[in-house]
Amino acid sequence: MPTIPWIKTGDHDGEAVVMASRLEVTSLRDVPRFFLKSISVWRQALRSPGALGVSLRADLTKRTFWTVSAWTDKKAVYAYAAAEPHKTTMRKLRGVMKESTFVFWQADASTLPIDWTEIECRITTERDAELSR
Repeated sequence: MPTIPWIKTGDHDGEAVVMASRLEVTSLRDVPRFFLKSISVWRQALRSPGALGVSLRADLTKRTFWTVSAWTDKKAVYAYAAAEPHKTTMRKLRGVMKESTFVFWQADASTLPIDWTEIECRITTERDAELSR
């Protein structure tokens, strides 16, 4: 499973907003394009104002991509999501998505990076809650 390890992009005292996602594409033929586009928006996050760090993991054979990023606040996360290339990329890839789960939580910035085990647990809990609604 290829992983781009956590890259710290900024410093922050106190609470950080952590955003994690699990993104699954419908077909194996969509994986290469989705992976390349994921790298593009990952690079954008590296230079986005308010970003504290980012990581990306891809399970290519299962057509699943995991992301985690930490931000100074939600305003910074939403500004990143609304900026290019993220905005257009996500709109264009919506048609190849099978499932997406997004989770936000607060964490002390001194505890970054977040362990992938915790990320998976939080996403699984959120997916289970969505399915039971």
